[in-house]
Amino acid sequence: MDSITLDILWQRLISIMDEIDQMIVRTTFSTILSESRDFACILTDAHGHSLCQSVWSTANFSVVLPRTAKALLEHFGTDNLREGDVLATNDPWIGTGHLPDYILLTPIFWRERVVGFVGTIAHVSDVGGHPGEIEGFDVFSEGLNMPPFKLYEAGAENELAFRIIGHNCRVPDMLLGDLRAMAGAARMGAERVREFLAEYELAGLEGLAAEILGRSEALMRQKIAALPDGVYSYGLDIDGYIDIVHLHVTVTIAGSDIYVDYSGSSPQTQKGSINCVYNSTFAASLFPFKSALVPDLPNNEGLFRPIHVSAPEGSILNATFPVPVKARAKTVNNVNQVLFGALWPVFGARANASNGAIWPFVLKGDDDDLGYFLVDMLPHGGRGATPVGDGTIPVAYPENSTITPCEVLETRAPIMFLRKEFWQDSAGPGRQRGGVGQVITFQHVGTRPIIFNLTPDRITTVPPGLGGGRPGRIGEVRIDGELTTLFPPIILQPGSIVELSIAGGGGFGPVEERDLAAILEDIALGLISEHAGRVDYLLDQRVG
Repeated sequence: MDSITLDILWQRLISIMDEIDQMIVRTTFSTILSESRDFACILTDAHGHSLCQSVWSTANFSVVLPRTAKALLEHFGTDNLREGDVLATNDPWIGTGHLPDYILLTPIFWRERVVGFVGTIAHVSDVGGHPGEIEGFDVFSEGLNMPPFKLYEAGAENELAFRIIGHNCRVPDMLLGDLRAMAGAARMGAERVREFLAEYELAGLEGLAAEILGRSEALMRQKIAALPDGVYSYGLDIDGYIDIVHLHVTVTIAGSDIYVDYSGSSPQTQKGSINCVYNSTFAASLFPFKSALVPDLPNNEGLFRPIHVSAPEGSILNATFPVPVKARAKTVNNVNQVLFGALWPVFGARANASNGAIWPFVLKGDDDDLGYFLVDMLPHGGRGATPVGDGTIPVAYPENSTITPCEVLETRAPIMFLRKEFWQDSAGPGRQRGGVGQVITFQHVGTRPIIFNLTPDRITTVPPGLGGGRPGRIGEVRIDGELTTLFPPIILQPGSIVELSIAGGGGFGPVEERDLAAILEDIALGLISEHAGRVDYLLDQRVG
C-alpha cells in the first residue's frame, strides 16, 4: 500500500473514532466524562491489536485497551460473538487498574464475520464501595468488581448485569446512563466502519492493520536504533500515602529494543489505595517514548512492540490481588517523570522535569434543590520545564483530560468558587522555569453537610527539576484555614471553605543561566514576585 493511500484510510478511521468521542461527550451524564473527558475510543483489528484512537483519548487507556481486548477475546472466543454483543469488565487486573474504569468491547461484523472491535473505556463516577478515594485496605472495599461479561447480548441489554451494577452504586441513573452512552456510541462507530469498508470495497481490516502495525513498529525501531546504546537509571521519591514511595527505573537501550525495569521501587502497600497493577505501569511507561520519539504518528499497538517493561511482582508498580488500587493515579502519573529523569540526556528537548501533578476531587451529597448529586473535577499543577522551554501553566499531563468549568460545578453542586488563579512563586527556578501551579478556593453554600474526597499529590515531596534546575513548590490543602495532610472522606459543613494550592513544575538547567529579560517578564506577569526574583534568580546581582 502506498503511503498516501495509507494515510487517507488511516485518517478516515481516526475521524470515526473522533465522531464516537463527540457522541460520548454529548450523551453522557457525569461531569467526569462530559466535561473532564476521562475516557478513550479505540479501534482494533479482529485480534484486538489497536489501530487508532480518537484524538482526545486518554493516553494510558489507549495502551491498556488492546491488552484488555485480548483477555476478553480469550475468555469469550470470537466464534461465540453475535451482532449486537458488547463485552465488558472493570476488573483492575484485566483492565486499566481500578474499578471505576469500565472497558466495553463491541465487535464489528462485516460479511458475517468479525473484522474488528470498537473499544470504549470510561472512568465512571461511582461503583459502590466505601465513600473514600485514597484510603482503603483492599480492593473488595472499593466497589463492585465485574469479571468479563456481556453488557449487551445480540443487541439486548443484559438485564441481570444492569440490575447488579445499578444496585451497587450511589448514582445508578448516572452510571447506567454513561454505560448506555458508551455502548451506543460504539454501536454507531461499528456502523461507520462498515460504511468505510463498503466505500473502499475492502473485505476487512487485515491488510490495513498489517500496514499500520508493521510500519509503526519499523519506525519506532528506527528511532530507538538511533539512540546511543546504554544503561540509564534514576530514582524518584513521591508522596505515597502515610509513607513516602520510591520509584526506581533502569532503562537499557540495546539496538532497536528498549528494556524498562522497575526493580528497586517500593513494595505494595495497604496504607493507601495507591498501588498500580502491571497494566497501568506498562501503559504509563510507553507515554514518554511515544512522545519523545514519534510524537506525530497516530497511536497504535505497533509502537509498543519494541519496548519491554518489567516490575517486581508485589511492588508498588506490579501490585497483586487484592490490594487497594482506587487512587492508583497518585503513583502511576509519576512514572513518566522517573523515565524522563533517566533519559533526559537521550531525549533532549522532549524531556520534561517533574510536574505539579493531578488533584482529582469528588463532591457528593444531598441538596434541597439538586437532590442527590455527585460531581468530579480534575485540576492539575504546573508542568515541568524542558531543556528548551519553560513549563506550561496548569494543563492535563500526561493525560488528555480537561478541567471542568467552575460554572458547571456550581450548577451541579452547592458550591461557589471564590478563587481560581495562578500560584505565584510555585514554579521551580532554572534556566527554563517550571510551570506555575494554581490556587483553587471554593465554599460550601448549601444547607446540609456534603462529602469531599481529594487525592492530592506533591504535598510532602517536591517536584524535582532536571539538569540543575530547582524543584517546584509543594502543594497545600487547607480546610477552613487548617492545613490538612490526611484524606479520608471529609465532611464539609455549610459555610466551609476549601483551599487547594497545587504544586508548580520543576525547572530545567542552572538558574544562573536564565535570561534576564525572561525574569523581568515573569515578575511583570505576576508569575514570580520581586522577592523571588532577588532570592531565587539573583536579580540584584545580575542587574548590578
